[in-house]
Amino acid sequence: MKEEKLIKPGNGYSMLLVLIVLIAGMFTGIGMTKNPVFLAMVPLLILIMRGFFIVNPNGSKVLVLFGAYKGTVKENGFFWTNPFYTRQKISLRARNFDSERVKVNDKIGNPIMINVILVWQVADTYKSAFDVDNYEEFVRVQTDAAVRKLAGSYPYDNFDDEEAELTLRSGMDEVNEALENEITERLAIAGIKVMEARIGYLAYAPEIANAMLKRQQAVAIVAARKKIVEGAVGMVEDALTQLSEDDIIDFDDDKKASMVSNLMVVLCGDKEAIPVVNAGTLNA
Repeated sequence: MKEEKLIKPGNGYSMLLVLIVLIAGMFTGIGMTKNPVFLAMVPLLILIMRGFFIVNPNGSKVLVLFGAYKGTVKENGFFWTNPFYTRQKISLRARNFDSERVKVNDKIGNPIMINVILVWQVADTYKSAFDVDNYEEFVRVQTDAAVRKLAGSYPYDNFDDEEAELTLRSGMDEVNEALENEITERLAIAGIKVMEARIGYLAYAPEIANAMLKRQQAVAIVAARKKIVEGAVGMVEDALTQLSEDDIIDFDDDKKASMVSNLMVVLCGDKEAIPVVNAGTLNA
């Protein structure tokens, strides 16, 4: 396989001066001799003019002569080269690619919506020009394929797979690194350098988003309730211990059970407790 070859063509300004001299000589000869034979120089002048080209900063021109790759010009400026060369312009600027949101299944089969933001640039003009048909379309298709493969390699979260240490939602740094490596490997054939690749959008698909939101809310409520109960149990235990140590009241099993029940209702209830005054004994 051929590799990129950098060449430096002739100075365009020097050849422009030659062209001006030839044009001036042609008109001078016609004017002095009145002989149209000097018009025979016109095809030569046109041929010379075809050899001029400009390379802008962060641009390049791939030169081909009758199907044979001759080299790439990356130096910016005004140049002249063989007028029979065909010149393909390839930009070396960094480009952004914001892919469309695609629906894919994660590792455990949940449908999710995902897209990727890619920053890339052409590194090898020979591969971009000749190893793929259309390198811009190649970037789009291979990025889409890499995103689909990545989404199927990790669960969205660990609700269904609690043993999963790395998920799309929680392990963004590791997932983005894996995505960048996958895209880099796929685009190497086209001479593309991946500067950055990261997930730009990630969410459950609309058909299950409501159910998943309710599940997340339920998990959060259960976790909060668990903390409340743990705290209430500790407070009740401390209260019973303090009352017993200070000999404020002597508790039998029934009184302890009643007090624990009342305190747990007060501490764990969603609404403010309404006190009831008991004028008799606890057993009344």
